[in-house]
Amino acid sequence: MSPHRTTTKVGNRKVTKSSQITSTTTSKDATPSLEKLDPKTSGLADIDPSKLEITKTTSPKDIEDPDKLVFGKSFTDHMLTIPWDTTNGWHPPHIKPYTNFSLDPATTVFHYAFCCFEGMKAFRNPRDSSISLFRPQANMARLNSSGCRIALPMFSESAMVQLLARFVALEERFIPHARGYSLYLRPTFISTQVSLGVGPPSSALLYVIASPVGPYYTTGFKAVSLQASSTAIRAWPGGVGDKKLGSNYAPCIVPQMEAARQGFQQNLWLFKDPKDGEEYISEVGTMNLFVAIRSKDGKTKELVTPPLDGTILVGITRDSVLQLARERMVPQGWKVSERSMSMREMAEASDEGRLIEAFGAGTAAVVAPVRRISWNGRMVECGLEEGVEGGDVARQMKTWIEGIHYGDEEHPWW
Repeated sequence: MSPHRTTTKVGNRKVTKSSQITSTTTSKDATPSLEKLDPKTSGLADIDPSKLEITKTTSPKDIEDPDKLVFGKSFTDHMLTIPWDTTNGWHPPHIKPYTNFSLDPATTVFHYAFCCFEGMKAFRNPRDSSISLFRPQANMARLNSSGCRIALPMFSESAMVQLLARFVALEERFIPHARGYSLYLRPTFISTQVSLGVGPPSSALLYVIASPVGPYYTTGFKAVSLQASSTAIRAWPGGVGDKKLGSNYAPCIVPQMEAARQGFQQNLWLFKDPKDGEEYISEVGTMNLFVAIRSKDGKTKELVTPPLDGTILVGITRDSVLQLARERMVPQGWKVSERSMSMREMAEASDEGRLIEAFGAGTAAVVAPVRRISWNGRMVECGLEEGVEGGDVARQMKTWIEGIHYGDEEHPWW
């Protein structure tokens, strides 16, 4: 699909979509096949934006002071809900006041983790106050991929992007005007089938909530220290590490608590390959990892990130960094690689003075420089001098990506 930029008007507001990449139950016998999960082959209704119903709140919330925002703690006036079932397919979408759900205690999402989600942002252009969604088509493609892996139904990605634009336009007053702030969107997809049996859901709910946010790290753009771990494994070959499932996140909390107890901000997840015994880097906390190194002969600088081998989340920011690096750094002599890198290779590069820098990349934080990594009883320094909070590559990526977020530049694929 060719990247493009489109604009949707809602009332007098304008939302720019920057793109690439109550429960419902049915009878206990309504078990969907894989074909029934896809509206193109099931004959069931797909999501239809023309049927959107909007019920506005009668009790609008006060706008919080942006300086007091805590990530994911405050929410906007409304939510978008779209139920699905095996009898009717997708029901008409509804934007309605933010409210609690009422779900039966036997709903399968509580028992078998039928849940996936997305994280994405809307930004305000400080010059004309227009609102931009950053690569929403890529997020919806990933949500479809995650949902299919846990037998949740597929949907039209372009239809969902239209609905997201309508939703954001309604909530635009919550988007802070200051640079570095945004409206964080959380599309969430759950099973709503009531059953203790283990099987594909016969009903589901796709909903979207939104939260105004500031910088993810309260310390701002500062380097973090990591604890490398190969005993607690985030993902493994043949698993679901490349999907954004709720079940991928809860097991990571205890290892992160242990890392924090020892004075580290995040985990660096390693995977020990049983074939060669090497510990390979994968992700940092909930972010993709990038490492910049020099070749042994000093002639080549290389930006490396682990390949999408099924254990690495298909990060939207990861893809953005890769594309910007190939477009703007390769002409400057850089090599950009998606390849495996062992912790031993990284430590060796550090010892030899060839490790230029390392940083995490993700929607919430955008980029997060890494100062050092605790591994096998030693510290691996990641190229930053004391008092320096970010390397040149991380700072340049932050500048480039934020420039696109806030409309400083028009990029051909967003």
